[in-house]
Amino acid sequence: AHSTDISEAALSRAVSTARLAIGDGGGVMAPAPAGTNRRLYTDADPIEAAEFPVKIETLREIDAYLREKDPAVVQVSATMRASLQEVHILRPDGTLVSDTRPMAQLYVSVIAERDGRRESGMDAAGGRIGLDGLLARATWQKLADEALRIARVNLDAVPAPAGQMDVVLGAGWPGIMLHEAVGHGLEGDFNRKGTSTFAGRIGEQVAARGVTVVDDGTIPDRRGSINVDDEGTPSRRNVLIEDGVLVGYMQDRQNARLMGVEPSGNGRRQSYAHAPMPRMTNTFMEPGEASRDEVLAELRDGIYAVGFSGGQVDITNGKFVFSCTEAYKVENGRIGAPVVGATLIGDGPNAMKQVRVIGNDMAMDPGIGSCGKAGQTVPVGVGQPTLLIGGLTVGGAG
Repeated sequence: AHSTDISEAALSRAVSTARLAIGDGGGVMAPAPAGTNRRLYTDADPIEAAEFPVKIETLREIDAYLREKDPAVVQVSATMRASLQEVHILRPDGTLVSDTRPMAQLYVSVIAERDGRRESGMDAAGGRIGLDGLLARATWQKLADEALRIARVNLDAVPAPAGQMDVVLGAGWPGIMLHEAVGHGLEGDFNRKGTSTFAGRIGEQVAARGVTVVDDGTIPDRRGSINVDDEGTPSRRNVLIEDGVLVGYMQDRQNARLMGVEPSGNGRRQSYAHAPMPRMTNTFMEPGEASRDEVLAELRDGIYAVGFSGGQVDITNGKFVFSCTEAYKVENGRIGAPVVGATLIGDGPNAMKQVRVIGNDMAMDPGIGSCGKAGQTVPVGVGQPTLLIGGLTVGGAG
């Protein structure tokens, strides 16, 4: 039960409604989560970091900068977002846990046109930070330049090939595929209910040797980081897959209790009006030993997917379709022409078994990820090193 009114009468009604859901109660109350004084990010309000006219002028400067830099630019979209969330959790034993969570982001997207053909590019930055750094000219100019670079690359691109082939995934944001196609299957509720392909498989080899997947809510300033989860449990680093072996799931308090394990600090909710459930924080693959060039050198004939946009995933079995926003043809280890229209099709569990080379260049995404589950959206982080994966299906025009 929840209420937007915090008067005593309204809160009493909410308590009465909640009591109806538990009937006569019974059982033993679980102990309160351990306390923490951790501060992974500032508690300053990013909304107050600059006056409103300064924010508007910065967006106008971004627009003017891009249009002046390249006459092929026909549309610019610059978006700035800032928020501050105050979370207070009062448990029945009187324990009060609080967390102040800032969030700031800057997005820049460009559409460029040449000979009647239009292509787009986008870059962004953000996290649990203030807006002041994003308002700096050096920051937004870097984002604008990268967005324009991607649009220009795509104007020169040829239609993507189609068929089954080996694929190199770039470092950083392409980790969204790991998040969607594998990460959801490692959340405790799906495994308790037996609907995940990973259910009941602790201790089994579920990925290639060398693949280690971690969910870590303790990385300073990251978009998916939290001092405590939305049940008051301190966030922590959770190893989910180690050297290809499944070693654990992400848990909220309810699923942890029902599965006989400890909560992992992954009980998250969109707001007070939603129920907590197991959710990811910052999910990534640990680096290997190969350089990016060494990973690419192992690709005889395939594509190098640097950036992704939206995708579709069945989180119960990991089947996915992702669209590439920046990709290149690769032959004999050499990067060739850029390609457009490439989609990657496969299933996460099988893709993890087909990882052949892991780079040493692990990077996190720029701070733009959001995750939807059961009608709730929460901020997350993703990451990975450059990877060579064998036998993915590539949808394209070629």
